[in-house]
Amino acid sequence: MTKNKNLIIYYSRTGNTKEIAELIQSMVGGDIIRIETQEPRPANYRKEVEQNQFEQGTDFLPELTTVIDNFDDYQNIFIGTPTWNMALPQAVLTFLRTYDFSGKLILPFNTNGGYGTGNTLNQIEGNINGAKMTSGFSVKGGEENKGILFTIEGIHKDGVSTKLDNWLKQNYK
Repeated sequence: MTKNKNLIIYYSRTGNTKEIAELIQSMVGGDIIRIETQEPRPANYRKEVEQNQFEQGTDFLPELTTVIDNFDDYQNIFIGTPTWNMALPQAVLTFLRTYDFSGKLILPFNTNGGYGTGNTLNQIEGNINGAKMTSGFSVKGGEENKGILFTIEGIHKDGVSTKLDNWLKQNYK
């Protein structure tokens, strides 16, 4: 059992955060796992927004189907999340509150609709007791409220890849 394995865990609705996770995997290697809820999320954007606001407002933590039996084997945990309502999706909070991050290095990454990370990085840091967290990587993805879903492709993907490589050089050893 090696203690310097990489885990790239992410939550993604439109594919932008997934794309960043896959870019990270191609650059540093490691296991990649998607955070998934037991109850399917609404496909309709407006219904998803309403459900998310309810969950955030009541601190409801949806149950996950994602289980990582060998979590202790990982030293470097890349945590990918979109910004929803200027905060983490509650599924990401469920993940953070499920595992013990003591002694691990947390490398957070974020996609957003142009409003930035909001409170997502602070929320991650507040739920990883005993871990060290690097600066976060953030990039503009889609704007689902405008019907623009997946954007990290083509020439934009090349630029994101270059920025991601620079972030990794500064934060990943």
